[in-house]
Amino acid sequence: MPRVHVNGIDLFYDIKGAGEPLLLIAGFFCDHTYWSLLMPSLVKQYQVIRLDNRGFGRTSAPDNPYSIQQMATDTAALLERIGIEKVHLAGHSMGGQIAQELALAHPEKVKSLILLSSLAKGDARFNSIIATWGELPANLDLKLYQQVILPWIFTDAFYSIPEMIEMIVNLAINYPFAPTPHGLYHQSRAILGGDTTQRLKDIHCPTLVMVGKQDILTPIKFSKQLAQGIPNAELVVLDSGGHGFLIESPENVASAILKFLCCLPKNGMSLM
Repeated sequence: MPRVHVNGIDLFYDIKGAGEPLLLIAGFFCDHTYWSLLMPSLVKQYQVIRLDNRGFGRTSAPDNPYSIQQMATDTAALLERIGIEKVHLAGHSMGGQIAQELALAHPEKVKSLILLSSLAKGDARFNSIIATWGELPANLDLKLYQQVILPWIFTDAFYSIPEMIEMIVNLAINYPFAPTPHGLYHQSRAILGGDTTQRLKDIHCPTLVMVGKQDILTPIKFSKQLAQGIPNAELVVLDSGGHGFLIESPENVASAILKFLCCLPKNGMSLM
C-alpha cells in the first residue's frame, strides 16, 4: 500500500474510484478505514483519497508534540506529492479540524469543504474528555479503552445491539497496526490546541456542516458555530446517529454528502 515521506513522517494513503478528487480525513483513534461504509456510494462518482493521520494507523507516530496545523500541512504535502491540485475536502471530528486548517492555509487546493461532527474549538467538558482520552492509553488495554470511549460515540439504539459493540471492540483489539500511547496522546493535545473560531470568516469555499442529532461528544452547538461562522456554510442535522454516524448511518451521511456535491457550481468556483 502506498506511502509518501512528507514533513519527516511516512504517511499512508489510499486512492479508489474515478472522477473529481474527494479527500477524506478521519478523526482521533481512527484510520482511513473509518470511511469504509461510505465508500461504495462515493467511489461511484469520485476519486476518493483517504489517509492515516500522523500518530495512527500505517502513518508514522513520532513522539513529539503534534498540532492540527501540522497535520493539515502533512495533508497538503500529500496532495502535492501525488499530483492533485484541488479537491473536495471532508473531515470527521479531528479530521474536520484538519480540513478547516487546510482550507485556511491553502484555499486554492479546496473546491468545497464538508465538516462532519466537528468543531472550531472545544468547550470545558469536551476538552476534559479529550484530555482524558489522551492519557488513558498509557494505563488501559485496548479493550478497556474502547469500553470507556464508545458510549460517547454511539447512540442508545446502537448500544442496544450488543453484537455491534462487541464487533467494534474486537476490531480494535485485533487491529494489526496497534496505536502507541504517545501517538494518541499527541493527537489528543493537537485537538485541544485547535481553534479556528476567529478565522471561520476566512473560509470562502462552499461548505457543508453535518452532525447527528444525538451527538453528545461534539454536540449540535459546535456545528451551529461552524455554520454561522463560515460565510457559505449549510447546516444539516441528521435525525439518526450520534458522533459515530459514519458507522451508524452511513447511507444517510453519504446521501447528504453527494447531494451537497452535486449542487455545487460546475466550475468548482467559490460562491464568494
